[in-house]
Amino acid sequence: MRAVVQRVSSASVSWDEETGAARRNVIGAGLLILLGVGPDDTAQTGDRLARKIANLRIFEDERGRFDRTVLETGGEALVVSQFTLFADARRGRRPSFIGAAPPSLAEPLCNAFADSLRGNGLVVRSGRFGAHMAVESENDGPVTLVLSTDPWESGID
Repeated sequence: MRAVVQRVSSASVSWDEETGAARRNVIGAGLLILLGVGPDDTAQTGDRLARKIANLRIFEDERGRFDRTVLETGGEALVVSQFTLFADARRGRRPSFIGAAPPSLAEPLCNAFADSLRGNGLVVRSGRFGAHMAVESENDGPVTLVLSTDPWESGID
């Protein structure tokens, strides 16, 4: 899995339902998590990444140091599926997405990841898997991290 984690003052995602009705999910202060799933990922991978993100100390304490987690601040999380995090643009000008998991694997793993965040104590909102979504965020800091569970890219514990 790959995740872009942004500390935000607020964030939202909106999309149109198949019925034509518009949907929108909004969070206040917390984390916007853009999540990509690879073909070798599992529910255990997502659980490990969710624990890591829930416990990242990227919020300031009273001294201005990064020493608080989103859980300690009472923040929320907005999870948006993002297969384009597995883009390969090494050749040519059109990226290949062959490294992303197929939707039949990615959708349940995105849901399991969000459930894992909830299990770690976070209030979680999300977009709609596979939909064309509009994401808005007000970055706080800005603080943005790129995390990967690929063994050669990470030290995620």
